Amino acid sequence: MAERIIVDPITRIEGHLRIEVEVSGGKVVNAWSSGQMFRGIEVILQGRDPRDAHHFVQRSCGVCTYVHSIASVRAVDDAVKVKIPKNARLIRNLLLGAQYQHDHIVHFYHLHALDWVDVVSALKADPAKTAALSDNVSNAPWGGTNYFKNVQQRLKTFVESGQLGPFANAYWGHPAYKLPPEANLLAAAHYIEALRLQAKAARMHAIFGGKNPHPQSLVVGGVTCAADLTAERIAEFLYITKETHEFVKNVYIPDLLAVASFYKDWGGIGRTTNFLAWGDFPASDKEPESLFMPRGVIFKRNLEKPVMADPGKVTEHVARSWYEGAQARHPYQGETKPIQGDPKYDTDSKDGRYSWLKAPRYEGEPCEVGPLSHVLVGYAYGQKEWKQPVDHVLKTLNIPAEALFSTLGRTAARGIETLVIGEAMQGWVMELVENIKKGDTKTYEPYEMPDKAQGVGLNDVPRGALGHWIVIENKKIKNYQYVVPSTWNLAPRCAAGKMSPVEEALIGTPIADPKRPLEILRTVHSYDPCIACAVHVIDPDSNEVYKVRVA
Repeated sequence: MAERIIVDPITRIEGHLRIEVEVSGGKVVNAWSSGQMFRGIEVILQGRDPRDAHHFVQRSCGVCTYVHSIASVRAVDDAVKVKIPKNARLIRNLLLGAQYQHDHIVHFYHLHALDWVDVVSALKADPAKTAALSDNVSNAPWGGTNYFKNVQQRLKTFVESGQLGPFANAYWGHPAYKLPPEANLLAAAHYIEALRLQAKAARMHAIFGGKNPHPQSLVVGGVTCAADLTAERIAEFLYITKETHEFVKNVYIPDLLAVASFYKDWGGIGRTTNFLAWGDFPASDKEPESLFMPRGVIFKRNLEKPVMADPGKVTEHVARSWYEGAQARHPYQGETKPIQGDPKYDTDSKDGRYSWLKAPRYEGEPCEVGPLSHVLVGYAYGQKEWKQPVDHVLKTLNIPAEALFSTLGRTAARGIETLVIGEAMQGWVMELVENIKKGDTKTYEPYEMPDKAQGVGLNDVPRGALGHWIVIENKKIKNYQYVVPSTWNLAPRCAAGKMSPVEEALIGTPIADPKRPLEILRTVHSYDPCIACAVHVIDPDSNEVYKVRVA
């Protein structure tokens, strides 16, 4: 008899997400993903000035602020047909790159690592052996026996006080943890160092964006930070960029490879089928040809035949969502009309509704978006910036390319793109410097707001493909829809009954202990959900409900 496990809400994410699975024979055989929070900003925007939209949409959450802002201004850029200046393009790229550097470091160390690293086990480690391990696998600027002894003592103080702080309520001692104590101590030490580094990385947004979160320098037609294009400000940005990149290169990537070497079986777990990337970081106003991160779709894991992605082929389904109607619509015609009354959560009926998320589809197919899609598309096109680091990871771990379509691949891809984008950012800074040296300080292009227009802003952000669609009438917003990465990845089933990527990825996941479903968290966290933190496990034989808090 199948056992049902409900994780509601998922923790170490943004927002409120419920994951429900059925387990039989020690593996997941069915899964449902449910967004438990209604987002009504699309409705709030109707009738407003299109130029104000980006200030509203970046308040969708406190994490993804810049990414929604840039997607919004790009949608209006497209509607008014303005070509932004070179400096504006470079600054937009640098601010988006800064988002990648900050988000991925925080995700790996502070949101996802605890699914693989047993922090309490680190108390059993030999600091001298940890120091030797660090010298062997990492180029970290700190280390040595005394350093790791001090970290271990800090962890011990946490444990003995009974207040584990950020390490509380996790599944310490779970049989699915494989790292030896010394590796756990190494990872715990770097968790702490990453806390310091991410605070510095966040400053990059403030340099050219005015503040973080919610940068203020983006406008339709360019950016407003011309006064900040001084040698001192640019040098400050470049310094933090380099410091962050050194951490990624010398600490993050070695840690990623070291941890992954103990979990290579996860190259066959958490698998999905289709992958979509809008691409980003334009090198000119010719898109998608000039995108540093390329645009494309991969169907059925076929790396030999990537195809160009067309935003006209996107539809959103609501047949299994808490919205009126059942018709799939393109975002230009999209509606955000929540059903009347209290929503009934129904995963048992064929047509039951169970989520506030819509179900995006590309040519009718669910597609995973995010770092794995970015890396796979670049790899499939054979672009050296993406292919070389992927081949290095595959060779180092001694795994085939087929292992990329997995939770392991998804986690590795996040590190790969952090490295690749961080390297590119330094070149973009110098390109900005050279342009200013030539006397070009223009950051804004004037435009006229038409009475009637429509536009789309396509971006690929740390969590994946992001699109904002705007319809303008009488110079006001008539309709506004945005399709976000977590909608693609964490949606419910569509009208055709097709699972979302996370639902598909959970099928076949081994569950060692239903009362502590660590394995579910590994795959769900690998998507870095942006939607939030207790676990309920229902035993169908006894009807007993286990409530387990998770970190």
